[in-house]
Amino acid sequence: MAKVFARDSAAFLLRTFLCSLLVAFPVAVIADGDGITSAHYADPVSRYGHFAPGRPHEYARVEAKLRSGARLWHQLPDSEVFEDVRPRLVYLARNEPAQLLTIVSHRNQGAALVLLGVENNQLKIVARSDPIGTPMRWLNPVATADLDGDGVAEFAAIITPHISGTLKIFRRSGDKLREIAALDGFSNHVYGSSELGLSILFSDSGRQRLLIPDQSRTVLRIIEFVAGSLRETGRCILAARITGAIVDLGGGEVEITQGAGRQRLTLTNCHP
Repeated sequence: MAKVFARDSAAFLLRTFLCSLLVAFPVAVIADGDGITSAHYADPVSRYGHFAPGRPHEYARVEAKLRSGARLWHQLPDSEVFEDVRPRLVYLARNEPAQLLTIVSHRNQGAALVLLGVENNQLKIVARSDPIGTPMRWLNPVATADLDGDGVAEFAAIITPHISGTLKIFRRSGDKLREIAALDGFSNHVYGSSELGLSILFSDSGRQRLLIPDQSRTVLRIIEFVAGSLRETGRCILAARITGAIVDLGGGEVEITQGAGRQRLTLTNCHP
């Protein structure tokens, strides 16, 4: 009888221990369609030390919440940081689950666009662009959208917006974000600022277009992506340099930030 009681006590203690582990470290079983609904960066670090978007915007981890309420996270190795303000919830095609577009900077290779998604109950990197190739070099995304109307989203970003910025278009191919087009002469960020919205995607005559300041930030350039190429369709000359976010007001109007002031601009007045 004593031996039976001992066995039962041991089994009870084992079950209690395993249950405590499950409470402390829950195992998320992700159902089909249980997509990402929100995300944020966590664990600020200073091991890279570039801080293009200002302090404290270098992080070691991104955390995501799913539709079911489950939470997943991805931790970068010590050689990398998320040099970014917030992850972007993006959709690559209709009826596909949301993924996260982020900026990851490597201590030796600089920044790259990095896409994360949920696979096998884990939040993991599913695709990335080639890094800039030099440390302390950064990029700022413009938009993720179907720019050419083929049903699949492209990724637009300004590479090195603080020094001779280049607009590049990327498309996912397996685990790569491959560059498919480029055009020089842009800047959509002020170094050290946490405001990343100095460029926008807008709709014009049924087409998706990009509105991005030139390198001096005194000219707004309207850009479209057609037949695999980027081309400028209009430009607005400004009285002062853009210093903050561009807001799409709809109906072909935007509001821009210049110093402490705001100005409304009608894009139909932008000339080719």
